[in-house]
Amino acid sequence: TLLPRDGTSPPPAVKRSLRRSASSCEPQRDGDFLLRDSRSSQGGFVLTCRWEQKALHFSIRRTVLESGEMHSWVQYCLEGEAFDSVPALVHYYVGSQVALTLWSRAQIKKPVNRTLPLSFLETAFNAPPSQRQLKEDGMRDNPCCIRAASVTPSTSLSNSSDVPRSCPSSSSTLLRQCLNRPNPSLQQDSASLNKDGCTEPYPQSYVERLQAEEGSSSAVTSGLVDENVHFSPVVETVSCFKPSMYHSPLMPQDNKPLEVGILRRVKELMAEVDPRMAAKHITKTDCMVARILEVTPEMRRKMGVSSGMELLTLPHGQQLRLDLLERFQTMATMLAVNVLGCTGTTEERAALLHKIIQIAAELKTTTGNMFGFAAVMRALELPQVSRLEQTWTALRQRHTEGAILYEKTLRPFLKSLNDGQESCPLSSTTFPHVLPLLTLLEKSSAVGEGTEPWETAEVGVEVVMLHLAAARTIAQLGGIYCSNAEGRLQGEKLEIFLTDFQMRLLWGSRGATENQVLRHSKFDQVLSALSNRLEPPTAGR
Repeated sequence: TLLPRDGTSPPPAVKRSLRRSASSCEPQRDGDFLLRDSRSSQGGFVLTCRWEQKALHFSIRRTVLESGEMHSWVQYCLEGEAFDSVPALVHYYVGSQVALTLWSRAQIKKPVNRTLPLSFLETAFNAPPSQRQLKEDGMRDNPCCIRAASVTPSTSLSNSSDVPRSCPSSSSTLLRQCLNRPNPSLQQDSASLNKDGCTEPYPQSYVERLQAEEGSSSAVTSGLVDENVHFSPVVETVSCFKPSMYHSPLMPQDNKPLEVGILRRVKELMAEVDPRMAAKHITKTDCMVARILEVTPEMRRKMGVSSGMELLTLPHGQQLRLDLLERFQTMATMLAVNVLGCTGTTEERAALLHKIIQIAAELKTTTGNMFGFAAVMRALELPQVSRLEQTWTALRQRHTEGAILYEKTLRPFLKSLNDGQESCPLSSTTFPHVLPLLTLLEKSSAVGEGTEPWETAEVGVEVVMLHLAAARTIAQLGGIYCSNAEGRLQGEKLEIFLTDFQMRLLWGSRGATENQVLRHSKFDQVLSALSNRLEPPTAGR
């Protein structure tokens, strides 16, 4: 055997093979990248990437933030936005293709996997031990964040000073195990090393490691232990909403559309609920419908992907897109009915408008739910609501700060989102702005008046391309949205913000099961009648 058994350095032939193997871990193409522990900053990390034929090194800054009562958390950043973990940072830069820094303009695209364990390379080349395992940040569980070997480039390994004089005697077993891993470059110079091979070699790649770890669970699910067995995704044709089977203490089993008693109780609950709590209830339900939260392994197997954010961009995600449109339209309609069905004073309606504006603001800033934000804003922008001049005048007089917030901040922000000119901080977004994508892909099911930004000849194609590019990024970031939502949302869901409840409220136990487009189109006439009853149209309008 070529393997030294006296604890000395490996022979030259093995060293040459190791150099080739180690150098294969280095970024070779523009966009290739790897992560390693920082040797100059305790507990820090360095991101190395290939860009314009050069290897660039970026230090990932680690900042400890503290709040009252000894509560602290760690954030990581390069030069811009900060993230709660290194995987979140890498997900963002890989998915969005944003430049790592302004001066470099470098982008990262593909992680470079190592072919030898770090512990072996440290022993074989006498490199200092790693300061910290990236496992603490979940890097081993993340395909975009594969930890690469921290080794000296192969050109410098030829220097005599880089060759270790001796290795600890206890490392001989480690050397035998690591050198016997299936590796073409090693087999050329030291094929005889396999004679002393270990019975369970290390997985050669991240994919192999996952297959090894998930083999047992796959066997339970499918009854087969075969990595070549794949499950076709299930094409769903039935909505996740079941209003006919929904039971609520607020309504009888067979209710009629817009029953006065139920509407009165919903209005009371809306007046009592805190805007921030309402935003959290809405966001939790939105994220569950969109399959951002509470996605089981069985659901992932049926979807064929890990998150609803990716599913809604795929052909077999049509039912999810339709369900999200149902959720969006029903939420907007229910909130509009609360305003238009308020037969009290103008001041009472103005107070309800103010509450809805506050909920929209909380969805935007506190929960980072752009989908729910757009739905609440749609309720305020419906022509049946926006035409109530007396109500909006009362809002400006009695709730001036709310009126200014709506006119100067919320409306311009929503317009920028719809125009594709605005993006939200990834670290605080739980549900991105997918409405343009939904309406583009399911135009026949999208109900609404007015012209969308992409339907004007001047900017139509440009806006469509912006939204399609955003959808491509969103599809890759489902894990981050899930992490953000889990960190912000706890507790139960308020019933009045559940889609099944809202469908029963608006269309009754029977009408709620009718065709989606017809239901919403007909209800538009009901909203107009309610609006005209509150403030009859004047002559000439």
